[in-house]
Formats: sequence, C-alpha cells, structure tokens
Amino acid sequence: MKREFLTTGDGSITIHIPEWNEQYHSKHGAINEALHVFIQAGLRHFLKTSKSKKVQILEIGFGTGLNAFLTQLFSEKEQIKIEYTGVEAYPVLFSEIEKLNYPKLVGSSERIFEKLHQVPWEKPTQISENFILKKRKLFFSEIDEVDAYNLIYFDAFGARVQPELWTEAIFEKMYRALKPEGVLVTYAAKGSVRRAMEAVGFKVERLPGPPGKREMLRSVR
Repeated sequence: MKREFLTTGDGSITIHIPEWNEQYHSKHGAINEALHVFIQAGLRHFLKTSKSKKVQILEIGFGTGLNAFLTQLFSEKEQIKIEYTGVEAYPVLFSEIEKLNYPKLVGSSERIFEKLHQVPWEKPTQISENFILKKRKLFFSEIDEVDAYNLIYFDAFGARVQPELWTEAIFEKMYRALKPEGVLVTYAAKGSVRRAMEAVGFKVERLPGPPGKREMLRSVR
C-alpha cells in the first residue's frame, strides 16, 4: 500500500496510509499521544502502583519505534530496568525511519533511535544500560506467551480498518500474556473494545484521552 509522511499537531512526523485514511499515530501529535497513553497512563502508572524497578513490556504494533524510543529514554532517566518486546508483522523500512524526526524533537541522539531499527529480529539486544529490546516479526494472533509481561502497549491500527485486531480472541491472548495485576493501555475507547476486554476478564477503566481524543482505556488483569 502507498505510504505518505504527515506532520502532526506537535510537529512530529507519522506515516499515513491513504488507502485506509489511517496513520500510525494521532494527527494531533504523535509524540504527545505516545507520552500520554503509553508513558504516563501506562508505564508511570504501573511503576507507581507496583513499586517495581524492573518492567517487562509487550508492544502490540512496534511500527515506527516511537513508543520503544520514548520508553528507552524513560528507562535511562528514571533508572528503571526494562525488557521490551515489540511485535510487528509488517516492519517499517529503514528508508522510512530516516524521515522521522522524533530524536530532534525530544532532544535526543539519533543513534539510539536508529539502533532500535538496526538490531536483529528475534534476538534480545542490550540497547542501553537499562533497556533490552527484542523485536518479534509475527501476527498478533500468534502470540502465545503466558504470565510473561507486566505491561502491554496495545497500539494496533484502529478497529475501523482492522477490526480483527480488537476481538475477544486477541484480548484473551493479551490477558494470558500478562502477569497477575498486569496492565494494558490503549488509545482506543470504543464501547466494543471495552466490552471485548471485559468479556475475557479485564477490569477496564476509561481515562481522559490524548490531545484530540476524549477518552482512552486502561485495563488490569
């Protein structure tokens, strides 16, 4: 499918897919959305409630690597050990990655961001002192881990264009992949998504959404 580059509301660039009229991030701000949904409502919340100094994270939709990049920066700033697994069925090309401006906007070196995309798939790699990354190339329906993660970043394309990624069957896999008291966060807030989560056992709460979105969801196993 054809892919274009779009500057979002906070100046950060995302990838737009015209055929779906869908982009990898919110057009209101890619970085702002990632910080709000995954870092603040997800990672900071989990650390505050668990008092843990080590976190195993699963990302559903590694995509541009923005969430992993912001999480790596957080891990070094806060001195938190993070083991990060990013799942992606259709990896973004490095030629596309080079057009993204996230390091510049957050005042960080491009070296780390590029390294996230250059390390091999299926092999845990020490990116920095506190951050280990394992990228897995597979479909979300193929995830079969049990009691493996503290936190899931659920960042799949929206239910409007890929409804099969927001079903009870998928959330059952997410529930099983989480450890007890594990947390799942997503930008989505549709009633059908909330009901699918609740149907498999999640305790779900609505939270204020990122810029341009009224609500988001956070679920606990």
